[in-house]
Amino acid sequence: MPNETLPAARIDELITRLEVLADAYYNQDNPIAEDYEYDMLMQELKTLEAEYPALLRQDSPTQRVGGKASGKFDKVAHTVQMGSLQDVFSYEQVRQFLARVQETVPEPVFTVEPKIDGLSVSLLYENGVLTVGSTRGDGFVGENVTGNLKTLHSIPLKLKNAPPLLEVRGEVYMPREQFARVIEQQEANGEQPFKNPRNAAAGSLRQKDSKITASRKLEIFVFNLQQAEGITFDTHSDSLDRLQQWKFPTVPYTLCDADPEKIIAAIEQIGGARGTLPYDIDGVVIKLNDLAQRDRLGSTAKYPRWAVAYKFPPEEKQTRLTRIEIQVGRTGVLTPVAVFEPILLAGTAVARATLHNRQFIEEKDIRVGDTILVRKAGDIIPEVLSSVSHAENSEPYTLPTHCPACHAPVSQEDDAAAVRCRNPLCPAQMFRSIVHFASKAAMNIDGLGPAIVQQLMDEGLVQSPADLYTLTAEQLLRLEGFREKSVQNLLNAIEQSKTQPLDRVIAALGIPNIGQSTAVLLCEQFGSIDALRHATVSEIAAIDGLGEIMAQSVCDTFADSDFLALLDRLTELGLTMEYRQKQTSDQFAGMIFVLTGTLPTLKRDEAKALIEAAGGKVTGSVSKKTSFVVAGEEAGSKLTKANELGIPVMDEAELLRRLQ
Repeated sequence: MPNETLPAARIDELITRLEVLADAYYNQDNPIAEDYEYDMLMQELKTLEAEYPALLRQDSPTQRVGGKASGKFDKVAHTVQMGSLQDVFSYEQVRQFLARVQETVPEPVFTVEPKIDGLSVSLLYENGVLTVGSTRGDGFVGENVTGNLKTLHSIPLKLKNAPPLLEVRGEVYMPREQFARVIEQQEANGEQPFKNPRNAAAGSLRQKDSKITASRKLEIFVFNLQQAEGITFDTHSDSLDRLQQWKFPTVPYTLCDADPEKIIAAIEQIGGARGTLPYDIDGVVIKLNDLAQRDRLGSTAKYPRWAVAYKFPPEEKQTRLTRIEIQVGRTGVLTPVAVFEPILLAGTAVARATLHNRQFIEEKDIRVGDTILVRKAGDIIPEVLSSVSHAENSEPYTLPTHCPACHAPVSQEDDAAAVRCRNPLCPAQMFRSIVHFASKAAMNIDGLGPAIVQQLMDEGLVQSPADLYTLTAEQLLRLEGFREKSVQNLLNAIEQSKTQPLDRVIAALGIPNIGQSTAVLLCEQFGSIDALRHATVSEIAAIDGLGEIMAQSVCDTFADSDFLALLDRLTELGLTMEYRQKQTSDQFAGMIFVLTGTLPTLKRDEAKALIEAAGGKVTGSVSKKTSFVVAGEEAGSKLTKANELGIPVMDEAELLRRLQ
């Protein structure tokens, strides 16, 4: 009898590790390991359980789907289980799958589809109206995120000629260009950036504030018909074609017979286009097309026997690290950046990647001259995985003891990996602060880009954001490249920025961990810069959507004398320091709205403010003059009267969509 002590210990170790990784990935939206590491650990566990069946535990992650329903949202029990697919990692395993299917099913046909890397959701329609949208959760119970899903433009809210009950399954994802924009904004705001597009999609969809979800511009691919009342299909491809007629964005597919070489060719074709797609894929799904044949094959406790997911190996390449540059951020943090000999990854040339901080370099023992291993996280953001080998006579790298921009001594907080320049007059910090202050997401000063900011600083005209508001035409006309028209345009843009609302001002000030959406939450809670200035950590942390870290960051910033001096100066210069909703467009000009019932995420006064900001008027009663009624749950007589008068009715999601 074999000694099972060692396998038992390894199985326990694998299960513990996989549970930690799965919780971080599925439930915290904060992966702590690469997908490939998780897949390999899972594969090892499956192999051991197959070799030692007596050691199979009921709580093994091989026996269940990874996620669970979050306490942040109401739970939804799935009528049709949202299961997962068996992963395979080689063409030989693909061939084995095809052979197993052919043993049971004569002349099978398969669909070959890209595996979208996002968050799996269910959409339930009753009489053609979207009523419930939910996450997968553990496959049996998910989270009700209906309001957030309704902000996705690609999801139809109503279907024409739909069956009484229809449920579809899809993958919510963040397009690559949008991911890059979100990362850029998070880094500019000093926030912890998302690690990959999948992480970004999951974190954005599971927001308590649907306005944040809407701002992230998520998309969806529908890849399966879960159930349909009164309508049947013979094949999976037929169901996808019908879903497309209902205006669902369906996953592209290729039909192939059971010839392994044709299937593999289709996989390679999808893999070859991977770098050019506007969205992330992490593999290819191979499904039996005939639905009756699927029923014959059935499923295991966790996986269908009629489909597998071929997972792409991560594309990694070696190159030589030529130097390490130091960038000084607007909060003073010194960030080391690897500069290496250019390589081609995911279809683009790459020559730089962040090394994050001192701890990252020390743990991986990265040295100048090393041969390093590089990949693109999510096929977008270049990252250094490891040092493959050290160059001869190389020495461990250490961050500088003085700021490379102002030469002031740097400091490191206890137990922190970040090294920071504490000089408030550091030109590198001030440059990035002013660029951020003038950016589109902040004060939106048109024409004031990084090059002009640098020119103004070099000439000694600007040393802080407040100095922008004291610039004169005479000063600017003396600068190279400036003419009367460009000078007047810039001065007009600077003056116009004084009318930006308080949430933009707060976002522009660059408080660490505070971005545009959290700035709005602060304004809604406190109403003025003076009230926020005197708020406590506990008062700020109590706001839904913020926490202790953000709250402490706000209080620490407002305790800084240099920050308060800047704030006082901006106040004297006429920037907005009281929160008031201004009309920002004339989209609803001349329209009269009536609000009724309880809206999913907006309070009544918030919805009123949004409508008025778009030029509309909100009244308390429905009449023939009413343009629209915005109805929520438990809408009463006002909704009844609107229907009697033929007044158009919209829900919150439609209102937010029209306001975008």
